[in-house]
Amino acid sequence: MYSGLKALKEEGEIQIEMEEEVQCEKLRDFKTGEKAFKCSQTKKTYSRKRTQKTGNRSYFTCQQCGRSFTGKGSLQVHMRIHTGETPFTCELCGKSFSLEGNRKTHMKIHTGEKPFTCPQCGKSFRHKVSLKNHRSVHTGETPFTCELCGKSFTLEGNLKTHVKIHTGEKPFTCPQCGKCFRHKVTFNAHMRSHTGESPYTCKLCGNSFSLKGGLKYHMRIHTGEKPFTCDLCGKSFRLKASLKSHRRVHTGETPFTCKLCRKSFSQEGNLKTHMKIHTGEKPFTCPQCGKSFRHKVTLKNHICIHSRKN
Repeated sequence: MYSGLKALKEEGEIQIEMEEEVQCEKLRDFKTGEKAFKCSQTKKTYSRKRTQKTGNRSYFTCQQCGRSFTGKGSLQVHMRIHTGETPFTCELCGKSFSLEGNRKTHMKIHTGEKPFTCPQCGKSFRHKVSLKNHRSVHTGETPFTCELCGKSFTLEGNLKTHVKIHTGEKPFTCPQCGKCFRHKVTFNAHMRSHTGESPYTCKLCGNSFSLKGGLKYHMRIHTGEKPFTCDLCGKSFRLKASLKSHRRVHTGETPFTCKLCRKSFSQEGNLKTHMKIHTGEKPFTCPQCGKSFRHKVTLKNHICIHSRKN
């Protein structure tokens, strides 16, 4: 998701005004305290004025962030970042954009057009940057490394998202229940729990999902696809997370620790279940006799007692 949104932004900018941009280095005059900019092309320094002139060319500078452009029109387009203006609207869904290039890129969602094809595996993409990111799957390249734990990523955006684990940052807050999330895609999915929206429907069985990824993983039930294989025992899984959890059987790793009694678990779900011992929570109630249980499986076994009696 992240890479798709980033692609819309990056390609639109590349298509229009960013190619005309002059990179300027922010400086400050230590005598006057006045902010200034150093042009990377001419190596000359300018005061922060609306228009900068060098030779026969004029540079138009944004008064809000200091970026400079060779054309007045490019500056006007850039200003939409600050004003929030989105004059280009999709006639099919009503979504609007600040750049015409971004609208054209968005239209591929409706047309299904995916003009960028991987020469190695044949997979196609709507955005050139998505293809570029995908190719790292084949090369195994992970150039973006976390300075805190050493984990590396194929995408810079994935690294930025990962760092939030260390900082504890959860910038996306639900206005209805106050729950916070690290990722916008998770936040959007959560919001659908309030609205009940599940726009992604399986054409084979009719099950619907709030996330596109949920539908993708569900389809593997029908196809039988299990693309993630354990290199130690050969067992295969539908989900990468399932393989990751399974590997702890071999490694003995128990990364999920109870803060109250320090008991540790290989699965986060097992920790959550364990916590009910401390809280006394018994959320699973028998509809026939009212007896409550900590675990769903215990309730299921208990219901069999009533069935045998009947």
